[in-house]
Amino acid sequence: MERSSIRQISGWLWEIPRSYRSDMCVPARFYASEAMLEQILADRSLEQLVNVATLPGIVGFALAMPDIHEGYGFPIGGVAAFDLDLGVISPGGIGYDINCGVRLLASRSSFETIRDKIPDLASEIYRQVPSGVGRGNKIAFSSAQLDRVLREGARCMVALGYGEPGDLDHIESGGMLDVADPSKVSPQAKQRGHDQLGTMGAGNHFVEIDRIDAIYDRDAAGRMGLFEGQVVIQLHTGSRGLGHQIATDYIRVMNRAMPSYGIEVPDRELCCAPFRSLEGQEYFSAMSAGANFAWANRQLITWEIRQAWKSVMGSDPLRVVYDVAHNIAKIETHEIDGQRRQLLVHRKGATRAFPGQPVIIPGSMGTASFVLEGEAASMRESFGSSCHGAGRRMSRTKARHTVQGNQLRMELEAMGISVQAGSMQGLAEEAPAAYKDIGEVVGAVVSAGIAKKVATLVPVGVMKG
Repeated sequence: MERSSIRQISGWLWEIPRSYRSDMCVPARFYASEAMLEQILADRSLEQLVNVATLPGIVGFALAMPDIHEGYGFPIGGVAAFDLDLGVISPGGIGYDINCGVRLLASRSSFETIRDKIPDLASEIYRQVPSGVGRGNKIAFSSAQLDRVLREGARCMVALGYGEPGDLDHIESGGMLDVADPSKVSPQAKQRGHDQLGTMGAGNHFVEIDRIDAIYDRDAAGRMGLFEGQVVIQLHTGSRGLGHQIATDYIRVMNRAMPSYGIEVPDRELCCAPFRSLEGQEYFSAMSAGANFAWANRQLITWEIRQAWKSVMGSDPLRVVYDVAHNIAKIETHEIDGQRRQLLVHRKGATRAFPGQPVIIPGSMGTASFVLEGEAASMRESFGSSCHGAGRRMSRTKARHTVQGNQLRMELEAMGISVQAGSMQGLAEEAPAAYKDIGEVVGAVVSAGIAKKVATLVPVGVMKG
């Protein structure tokens, strides 16, 4: 796409008008600074955003966050809202890793008081939390238990003793979507997931020990129980092989179903079905079950991290600050043209940022992460959404050829970051150089008034598959 096709609406908001292509139903908008445009124009992500703007029943505009980059069908960083009666649901608008998300845990300890124990803590967390491609857990669940997990999400884990009831108060949607139906999840998906609860996986998934480096809003930080110098832990993972298989199954279903509904899409990766159709409802129920699995997964990992913490630190229990999804579709109420309407909001690599809600934005290894708080403008401007991370600027293949994993590990450890990783190749793929500048991405969101900065986190221990 040429720069001339884009017009600037405000300092941080850009638009590709409906006139750009005759099949667009709404404009396509994205957030970015002027300096970020060159990177964004370097891949197909804006053309993908335009493709999203052609989908039936889309409302308002197709939107992307400043961490936008090329994805499957929808760009990563994409947000799209659809009318429940006239619109569609698309697996490409959620992604293969259903409810990939981030949870933040807080200790009562300051970094200076436990600095010497961080390497042991990193090692013990890595021992307790299984990680790596296809890696299962020693805790396996029966078919009946797995169906309960798919129905009840994190609530099931708490009921089974892997958490505290208060944890659920600090999870998006209470850690459960009640429209989930395990019968809509294939046996193959269940088989892939039966031993993967409580596992991190690989890729960009991680557990990270952080130190709060700066507090920007003391009132908001106080509400979240955060203070400068505090040790906190982030965990980032999703629905593992189960969610991937759900996406695979229903992409196949929707590609077969589209002709019967007269739907044509400019990219087959945008396959979809009317939300009210049988296929649309079955996928929504299966996707919700996958989301529940992911919340249960992060809940069980929280239990494992707490076990590691207790082993190394003794007392001082870890508290859930918040847990957010960034690959999901949910029914929400938003104001469109002065009217409040229920819409199906797809977020793919985008985080819900309702007013007053904590928003957790992880950076890459060796760089900062941010805790934000949603602002009222997000409901008017972005369907209550924010960015979800730094966003890739380098493919995994290019990162492997550019970065040496062993060298990166030595560089991180020289910065005072304890590193536990199962694969030097995987470590190289997630190198800081492979990602955009997290400060620029967050700066665009904050300047646009979608969310405000609460705290900066810096890593002191990294655990990856």
